[in-house]
Amino acid sequence: MSKFKDLSDIELMQEIARFESRALEELYDRYSPLLYTVIKKIAPDEATADQIIIEVFVIIWRKIDKFDFKTGNVFTWLVTLARNKAVDSLRRGRASDPSEQPYDDVYEDYFVLPTFQNDIDSLDFNTALTLKPKVELALSKLTDTQKYVLHLAYYEGFTIDEIADKLNVPIETVRSKVMTALHNLRDYLTSE
Repeated sequence: MSKFKDLSDIELMQEIARFESRALEELYDRYSPLLYTVIKKIAPDEATADQIIIEVFVIIWRKIDKFDFKTGNVFTWLVTLARNKAVDSLRRGRASDPSEQPYDDVYEDYFVLPTFQNDIDSLDFNTALTLKPKVELALSKLTDTQKYVLHLAYYEGFTIDEIADKLNVPIETVRSKVMTALHNLRDYLTSE
């Protein structure tokens, strides 16, 4: 049995920062099913999802120094990284001119790597599982319109402007719908 199986997520990240490839393998074993599920909801097809999951773990290996070890929020960082990478891939796939913004380290650091405020609560996999029913209940309380605009923004990667164009409504209406949906979701979650 590998010594890495017994390590916590943050300890695995520390080992990856020391360029210990077996720690990355263990992180992959732990998180690839979850991350792949997130990616597959966003990616247009299975081949793209397969490619994105590989790219996510390459980013983790190359950019481990960008992970905030002080917060230790591994779960949230990984899920957000996977979501950001999948959305970026989707946006680049539908861009009229994909050469507009070259994909380089600066672009990746700004648009793909997660950044969080310092006061964000730490969330681990087990806690996320226990919160799942509460989140599902809160989502079920949103109106269909609120669910749809959140879906367009989170899973399809549309910007507020793109959602407005897609729905043929003013930008301020979309912005208001998104903000109302997020506030209602927060209120439902905190009231439960």
